[in-house]
Amino acid sequence: MKKILIILLKALAVIAIAVVVFIAIVFFANKISSKSELGKIEPYGQLVPVDGKNMNVLIQGEGEETIVLLPGYGTASPALDFTSLVKELSPFYKVVVVEPFGYGLSDGTEKERSMENIVNETHEVLQKLNIDRYILMGHSIAGIYGLDYVSKYRNEVSAFVGIDSSVPTQGGMDVELPAKKLKLLKNSGFGRLMMKVSGNPYAELPFEDETKEQLRMISLKNMYNSTTLNEMQHIRSNFKAAKTLTFPKDLPLIFFIQANNTSHKNWIPLHEEQVKNSENGKVMTFEGGHYLHHTKSKEIAENFRAFMEGIK
Repeated sequence: MKKILIILLKALAVIAIAVVVFIAIVFFANKISSKSELGKIEPYGQLVPVDGKNMNVLIQGEGEETIVLLPGYGTASPALDFTSLVKELSPFYKVVVVEPFGYGLSDGTEKERSMENIVNETHEVLQKLNIDRYILMGHSIAGIYGLDYVSKYRNEVSAFVGIDSSVPTQGGMDVELPAKKLKLLKNSGFGRLMMKVSGNPYAELPFEDETKEQLRMISLKNMYNSTTLNEMQHIRSNFKAAKTLTFPKDLPLIFFIQANNTSHKNWIPLHEEQVKNSENGKVMTFEGGHYLHHTKSKEIAENFRAFMEGIK
């Protein structure tokens, strides 16, 4: 029995050492790779000073009307993520992709990620660029921030376009999210390992290989950073605050949403409720995932242009 116990203890010790070595390898491999990738990320857009930090903005197209594109929560690189949609819109509009703090090539910030702060920063960057009349087009959580934005700057916004945009009354947004655990996942290097095992999430998208690789590296750079984790912790309060807001009756409003959202079975009625009192409101559905602009950019651009022509 004594020999068996010694053998078991030795086996456990070997396993423990192997686990520690594995964790150390994952940690240091992540540190080395992260440092190496920073030098391979190619700059794009322009940096604009906002609240003492730098916010990255990509501008393409020279149309008379301006579209401001706002990303969904946690989109690693909004400018690259919107590549297909920008390509479809830029021949007809001036397209401005805003990368909020913590996203893309923008700086991080220690300022709380309340809806008010995010909206004010977005407005400030547009003011710095002398953009004072525009269409807001936003994906996912931009539907929440857009409500507050329009309530404050209605005289500047000529229309709002939602791309599978969030609704204040959708379910499941009142839970506490595991921000601290996700931060540990990033710092330990296991976030990188998980992405490597699961494969590049952008591999099947209609982007050039170079763009896919840039998206992968920027995703790893921004994954669970302190700014976006702070925003995650504010999701509950931001959705709650938006429940008191509605889009103005006279604001042209169109939503492009998933035809079959399995997470929210009343997804279509929720958006129909948002447009029911609008003088010019419309809901259109497409088969596809939450990031509809990855696969339906052409359809979104064409139907948006038709919608705007129809209300002139």
